[in-house]
Amino acid sequence: MDQGLINRPSRLALAVSLGLCASSAAAAQVPTQNRPAKAVLVSKTTAMSQPPAAGQATLDDTAALAAFLDGVMKTQIEALHVSGAVVTVVKDGRVIYAHGFGNANIASGTPIDPESSLFRIGSITKLFTWTAVMQLVEQGKLNLDTDVNTYLRDFKIPNTFSQPVTMRALMTHSAGFEDGALGYLITEDSTKVPPIAVALKDHMPARVRPPLTLSAYSNYSAALAGLIVQQVSGVPYNEYIKRNILDPLDMKYGTVQEPLPAALKADSVTGYTRANGVFVPKPFEYVGGFRPAGSGAMSAIAMTHFMIAHLQDGQYNGARILQAKTAELMHSSAFANNPKLPAMDLGFYQQNMNGQHVIGHEGDTQYFHSAMFLIPDKQVGIFLSYTGSAAGPLRATTLQAFFDRYFPAPPVTIPPAPVDFAQTAQKFTGAFRFARHSYTKFDKAELLAQSPISVSVLPKTGRLLISGIGGEPEQFAPVGNGIFQQIEGHEQVGFTQDSAGNVTRLSVGSLPFMGTERVPWNEIPSLGHIVLAISMLLFLSTLTTWYYRRQDIRAMPSDRKRAFRLSGITAIWFFATFIALGSVVTAAASSLGSGIPTSLKVALVMPIIFVLLTIWMIVTAIQAWLRGYWGAGWRVHFTLVTLAAICVCLFFNQWNLLGWRFG
Repeated sequence: MDQGLINRPSRLALAVSLGLCASSAAAAQVPTQNRPAKAVLVSKTTAMSQPPAAGQATLDDTAALAAFLDGVMKTQIEALHVSGAVVTVVKDGRVIYAHGFGNANIASGTPIDPESSLFRIGSITKLFTWTAVMQLVEQGKLNLDTDVNTYLRDFKIPNTFSQPVTMRALMTHSAGFEDGALGYLITEDSTKVPPIAVALKDHMPARVRPPLTLSAYSNYSAALAGLIVQQVSGVPYNEYIKRNILDPLDMKYGTVQEPLPAALKADSVTGYTRANGVFVPKPFEYVGGFRPAGSGAMSAIAMTHFMIAHLQDGQYNGARILQAKTAELMHSSAFANNPKLPAMDLGFYQQNMNGQHVIGHEGDTQYFHSAMFLIPDKQVGIFLSYTGSAAGPLRATTLQAFFDRYFPAPPVTIPPAPVDFAQTAQKFTGAFRFARHSYTKFDKAELLAQSPISVSVLPKTGRLLISGIGGEPEQFAPVGNGIFQQIEGHEQVGFTQDSAGNVTRLSVGSLPFMGTERVPWNEIPSLGHIVLAISMLLFLSTLTTWYYRRQDIRAMPSDRKRAFRLSGITAIWFFATFIALGSVVTAAASSLGSGIPTSLKVALVMPIIFVLLTIWMIVTAIQAWLRGYWGAGWRVHFTLVTLAAICVCLFFNQWNLLGWRFG
């Protein structure tokens, strides 16, 4: 979940990336770029969310609040084809708004009930896991800064770096793990649900950077913390959460158990997608061995109890799940990619919404999308969840509308840009990407279908033009302290420099859990597409020559004839490899989250054979020059084709397409 359990474009991006490679092999076309879902930001306020005149809107007027949110939600639900949704708002320890929209089950006509309808909350489940961790910290059973290997029984985290992974690093998504999901994160088959310890041992990601250096969202970190809760407490994870959080907070319509307890199955909201103009019901999603990262199913009213408990420093209706000091620690800054922008707390992440200090979390499964945000200074919280085709606009628009109406943004004064801005700002330019991706596994190929974050300078305006963190390129102006403010929107960005003054990463204010890194020159997606396009043209020229000069080739001496046939076979294998990989991944895209199909494993034999053909091409190219095969022009062409084959092999290796590199 981007901010949630799954990186929503993961499977589609992989299919698109290999499909693009296949189409590049079939025709020289410019590939469509695909942005990371979490880069979608609300940059402009819609007409429905324009704030009223100052002093008119107050949350104490609950009738006006209901009319406002009902209007926003109903408009958005109709426009975005949402089958079911729910919104709740709390203030000063009480529920001031709770409303369901649409149906929990379309076939039966069951309406959404805020009290009992169970929505899958995805990665908001992590907040329950982190709360459990803080309970054990409070009891002295866990230490935030102790090596987590101290608590693990069934396996150990490798000592890749001198600094150990700690609970603080897990809770701030800065443990330094690579990301991964293909083949194991979510399944619709209950028989494929392993115990937490087994799943985490079998799918341990590589450590790619020292802990507490960069926050890059990690489902593995939260699942590992849940396993530690289970092993340190001696109570199964599901039962621990029920006994120590759900029951004390009277969250009777809530669970982290999979499948749902028998008593709650009838209250489950069905997940839907939309196809051919109708809603299509989808099966229950099992997070399985990663359930501490996203298995929660909660009603909206149950979530109000959880929100109120955290707003009231750990207590709800006389029950206390955390001591006040522990809750205060949990809600305090613990790590920041840029200290001048919102930070990670211990599990919660900070947001600056219209100038308000906000903490919370979002969550996504394949079919559900949720958000929970708290304004501690105002004792206000909002929770919403929905299912249907909309993957983000409803959540973002509703939240922005709520804050624009009840917490209007103060005016932002943008100072004049420095006179030397055009020169000094050059260090900020270039391509960046979110560090939440795979480095060592097959999943890395997803990056081929994602457009990097691009930063350039608009010298005449004294602004930066940044694309890749919103729906369209946006202008940002310097506002001091190395921070840049979006001209028409609410976003801020900052840049981190090393000791030599070189900019190493860009930080996005609304994404404190998603640090970035500069894109290495050899991993810029467009470069890979260019390499494939040029290689494709050279291989096409080989096949064209092979066809139109076949009579001449037949008349060649046997060694020259074999050499030319080798180049033709290599060209055919090039096209066949990309077509096979693209076709297999596209066909299996909907099921890649739960398993790697045999067809993909078989297809991955093809790049290995291509490497063997390339080695043979290299040997033959050397022989062609030493023995004077053909004329000089044909030898040069054969050499260029060989170089193209070498580049394709490097491409396969760069994007983890050589071998079976699955998590």
